[in-house]
Amino acid sequence: MTHKKTKQPRTNDNIRKDNYKKILAAAEIEFAKSGFKGTTIQNVADTADLPKANVLYYFKSKSDLYLGVLKQILTLWNSSFDRATANDDPADVLAAYISEKIEISRTRPALSKIFALEIINGGLNLDDAFKKSHLDWVQSRIAVIQAWAEAGKINVLSPHHLLYNIWASCQHYADFSAQIEQLNNRPMNELDYQQATQQVIQLVLKGCDLRVPDTFTAKKLETD
Repeated sequence: MTHKKTKQPRTNDNIRKDNYKKILAAAEIEFAKSGFKGTTIQNVADTADLPKANVLYYFKSKSDLYLGVLKQILTLWNSSFDRATANDDPADVLAAYISEKIEISRTRPALSKIFALEIINGGLNLDDAFKKSHLDWVQSRIAVIQAWAEAGKINVLSPHHLLYNIWASCQHYADFSAQIEQLNNRPMNELDYQQATQQVIQLVLKGCDLRVPDTFTAKKLETD
């Protein structure tokens, strides 16, 4: 005799977690579309299909909600590069970092657009904690790149500009997706993103006198 599994009732904790996720997902859409100034709590509530009061229960103001979305960005941008040390191979680390960055542009373009809009407008809505966290991360990664350079593992004129070029190349596929779609006359598909990843890896690594890891060669990407 088989017994049907009874569906477990949703607890208040589960409901709260689900609502929190729905609100952040809706805010991601609205802030990417309209920026901080153009977005209202009501817009977010409508997109989340929740009452406005529910949004204000979790986030006391639009600023609190916006910072919640921005904190998601830093969490999402955490990568294997975070754990890289001076002892690691820069070719392997940077190739993986570029691959991860372009994958984020493919899967979560709205978050990249929100951050780009914020920076273009002067970063006025970034709080001190966010700025410090971002700066600390950059300084720690600059130290690793500089150590690679001093050990003769990488040829780089400026660790800062190396990072800036990686960000610009990878986030272009999110921030300027509309332009890419116009020029290609279609949205990018999976092969397009694979080719973009391989191209950026080649440009960056060869520009730093590094080998391109076998995992990221064109032949490998086309057959995966």
